[in-house]
Amino acid sequence: MCRTEKKQIRYLLASELNESDISFLLAKGWRKFGVYFFQPSCPDCSECVPVRVISDEFKPSKSQRRNLKKNRNTDVVFGPLKFSERAFEIYKDHSNQRFSQECDLDEFISGFFSPSAPSLQSEYYLDGELIGLGFLDKGEDCLSSVYFIYDTKFSHLGLGTFSILKEIEHTRSLGLKYYCLGYYVQECQRMSYKNNFRPREHYNWSEDKWEATC
Repeated sequence: MCRTEKKQIRYLLASELNESDISFLLAKGWRKFGVYFFQPSCPDCSECVPVRVISDEFKPSKSQRRNLKKNRNTDVVFGPLKFSERAFEIYKDHSNQRFSQECDLDEFISGFFSPSAPSLQSEYYLDGELIGLGFLDKGEDCLSSVYFIYDTKFSHLGLGTFSILKEIEHTRSLGLKYYCLGYYVQECQRMSYKNNFRPREHYNWSEDKWEATC
């Protein structure tokens, strides 16, 4: 997560959390995956910065509007977590093509379909075919993006950006203030896309508070 030789991460195992619990932990800089919350605790390093978008103030940029136009035929459905063989196919393809990683079914189910907190998923369809899937947690004041996967045959659609735009829109429609994007590391190119969604706030570890990002 940071450039130190020995990364230090604090873990919290949690189950049966409610929306208030989720919001509290996210507001303190924790990040959730499966049944675990984690938080960087590297000495003298604060490169991993939690960021969140203010949903009701967000306006898409010119390039983001082009992305929306490109995906005008992509249908989006939000609903409860629901496993499918097609979803697993997408996960395997995404893991292999994007990160050269192999995965198995048990890992997929335990990581995404064994919720310890209020959760939902976003589904992306083109001509009736599922081509992308997002996993989110729901707090009392926010939606938090856990992970997004897509069929890499459709990389040209920019589905990663499209999913964030639609999930921010859904956050706003639910009357929630924040869309949480997880950690941002300025020098990590893979995370650079998170800098494109504003206005946003970042968590100041030393001050233990959220601040507006310039």
